Amino acid sequence: MSTPYEVEHGVTAGQTGRRPQNRRVDMESFFSFLHQISTDAISSVSSETTPQTHNNRHAEATPVDTANLFRLLQDQFATLRQTSPDATNRDFLEALIQEVDRDIADLPRLHGVGQEFLDGLDRVSKKEILKGKKGEEKCPICAVKFNEDPHPLVVALPCHTSHCFDLECVAPWLQSKGTCPMCRKNFVRKKEEKKELKEDSEEEEEFDNMNGVWLATGYPQTVIAIRGVDEKGLALVRNGVEVL
Repeated sequence: MSTPYEVEHGVTAGQTGRRPQNRRVDMESFFSFLHQISTDAISSVSSETTPQTHNNRHAEATPVDTANLFRLLQDQFATLRQTSPDATNRDFLEALIQEVDRDIADLPRLHGVGQEFLDGLDRVSKKEILKGKKGEEKCPICAVKFNEDPHPLVVALPCHTSHCFDLECVAPWLQSKGTCPMCRKNFVRKKEEKKELKEDSEEEEEFDNMNGVWLATGYPQTVIAIRGVDEKGLALVRNGVEVL
C-alpha cells in the first residue's frame, strides 16, 4: 500500500531511496484506523490514488477510539526514540509521548485536522532544500536532514515559517491533535474561529440588504417580507398589506 509520500511523488516503495530504514516508521495501521473512525480523513494507505469513502459519514470517534489512535501515534515516537541520534531529538519525542499520555488519561476527543489542511500546507521547494540553508536543517521528529532525502516533501506549518517537518512524520500528529508539535498552536481552533467570523459577516450583510428577503414568523404558515428599513423601524408587508 502506498504512503502519502509515495502518492504525491508518484514513486513506489522500492524507488523512494529514503532515509535509513531505522528512521522510518510504518504508519499504515495508524492511517487505516484513522480512516475507520474519522470522516475528515481520506485514507492515506490505499494502493489506489482515488479517494475512499467513509462507511458511515455520521460516525464520530469515541474516547476509546481516540485513545487507541493516540497509542498508535505514541508507537511512532517510541520507535524513533529508540534510535534517536542526539539528546535534543530524544527529549522532543519524549515530550510528545508524555503529552499523548495525558490526553489518553483524560478521555480524549479527536481534534485533528483534515486532509484538506494537509494538502494546503506550504511546501518547501526542492531547490531551497538541496541548494539552500534549509536543507541542512533536520526534521524535529525523525532528526534526519531534509537534504538527505532524494525526494524531499517538507512542509512549513502556518504558525511559523521555521516550524518545518517532513510531511510523512508530522501528518499523524496533525491529524490526531491538530496542533503544532513545537509551539502547540491550535490549527483547528483557528479554522473554527475564521468560520464563525465569516458566518457573522454574512449575517450582517444579509441584515443590511433586507429588501426582498423573506422571513418566517413564529406563526404557522405565515410569511412576511421586509420591505425596508427607515428611521422609525421596519416597514413590513404581509399578503400585500403594509404593517407599520
